[in-house]
Amino acid sequence: MQSFVIDALNGVSYGLLLFMLSAGLTLIFSMLGVLNFAHASFYMLGAYVGFSVAARAGFWWALLIAPVVVGLMGAALERWLLRRVRPHGHLAELLLTFGAAYLIGEGVKLVWGLQALSVSVPPALDGPLFDVYGLAFSRYRAFMMAVALAMLVVLFAVLRVSKAGLIVRAALTHPQAVEALGHDVPRVFTGVFAAGTALAALA
Repeated sequence: MQSFVIDALNGVSYGLLLFMLSAGLTLIFSMLGVLNFAHASFYMLGAYVGFSVAARAGFWWALLIAPVVVGLMGAALERWLLRRVRPHGHLAELLLTFGAAYLIGEGVKLVWGLQALSVSVPPALDGPLFDVYGLAFSRYRAFMMAVALAMLVVLFAVLRVSKAGLIVRAALTHPQAVEALGHDVPRVFTGVFAAGTALAALA
């Protein structure tokens, strides 16, 4: 019974990690209709940027800075490249994001090399949260689950409750009406793409 409890918690934590990874991809695809082949590369880039920041400023700063940096890179990709090929249809978008994934991967190899890198868990998250008859559930996994649940709550609040979410949803179906109300629809799309890539980096 005790092993079932720990295995169930580990399974839930792994599922929430997959949710964190897929949330940004789903956000971009559902809101913009773009199948972002580079999403996994932004996920990887977030890990390497986080590694570099953690080596200099610590784990907690890396948790904040890496999503911002990768989100800005995603915004640049959407603003200067993806926006240009959007009139040519989904195939052009797919090819562009596939090429971006290849370039990001090669760039990571050039900057960080091919060797395996590791980041130590901060003392606050190191060790077991609790024990069940000798089987431990780590504080780090519990923290990861809490971050994933917080992400779910924030996404729901922003997209379903807030005024910003209303503008985003309206821009997808009635862009001309939204522009007539004074909102910059291309900037909205850039913000959505940046948020999706930032969520990948947070994961």
